[in-house]
Amino acid sequence: MARTAMRAEQSLILHSNPQLSFAQGAYHYQIQTDGGKSIYSVNDGRHAQSEPLTWAFGTNRVAQSYLFKKKDGEFYESRVSYFMALSGLDFTPGRALNSPDDVEEAMDRQVSRAEVYRCFGCHTTASSMGSGFDESKLIPGVSCEACHGPGLGHVAEMEGVPSGSRAAVFHELGMADRIFNPKKLTPEESVDFCGSCHGSYWDVSLSGSNGVGNARFQPYRLEQSKCWNKKDARLICIACHDPHQEVSTDASSYDHVCLNCHLTKGANLKPLPTGRAHPADNHSGAACPVAKAECTSCHMPQVYVPAMHRSFPDHRIRITREGEPFPD
Repeated sequence: MARTAMRAEQSLILHSNPQLSFAQGAYHYQIQTDGGKSIYSVNDGRHAQSEPLTWAFGTNRVAQSYLFKKKDGEFYESRVSYFMALSGLDFTPGRALNSPDDVEEAMDRQVSRAEVYRCFGCHTTASSMGSGFDESKLIPGVSCEACHGPGLGHVAEMEGVPSGSRAAVFHELGMADRIFNPKKLTPEESVDFCGSCHGSYWDVSLSGSNGVGNARFQPYRLEQSKCWNKKDARLICIACHDPHQEVSTDASSYDHVCLNCHLTKGANLKPLPTGRAHPADNHSGAACPVAKAECTSCHMPQVYVPAMHRSFPDHRIRITREGEPFPD
């Protein structure tokens, strides 16, 4: 998560691809990187506009999109993004225009202040102080304080305390309150906490979004699972994912989490990654009659999202059936 946003001059994707181009109808899009600067331009054969890119959002796992500023000081989003599956440019999801009026409209979309707050709020750390957005002081990417809150008070209190006794002093003085610990959230709060950036149930529902594109919003899909229970900590994001580690794409790496519930009574269960005890023997899920390995490959099927040129594991956990439509 640490590299979810960066200044354009720090983008490895742009530096590794100094000449990027894409065409749609009469409009030709280019991103040229040279001397530490990436210039985004659009022309229709008669008129052309160009601007230096300022920010790059996204990593080299899926895609990367771009923001820049014009003379008015406002942020604008480029109409095109880089997609890893294509090794090139295509329209940013939801931003394609069939018949733009001119080069300016074909080039970008102005980003509202509210959207700027949200974009930087999820992709960077400490971008907003109070009610204001401060681009000059933000930390690119998701650092510790993005989830645990500001740590300056904790650091200040620990100054001068001998290192060997810090743990004891920390608990004795109640300094744990200085650091927000998401583990203390209820299961429902925990999924919504992750969903504030990854797509909560209410975010997606109120947006009116539907179709396969919703497979990207893991918390929203998880809460539609038949076994989802807002009071049950066995089915929350951090039961499967350690936010301090890179996400694993190996289906077998999640088997031990599934098998903590879906085994017969008295099975030798491993503890959950969250440190919580395994479920009681009298509250285990039904055993799968097909397999006991790579559970997610069947019960969290890969869903291809055309706008992203990539498949995503659907977090609506279920028994899948061949040929069934995508369950909204």
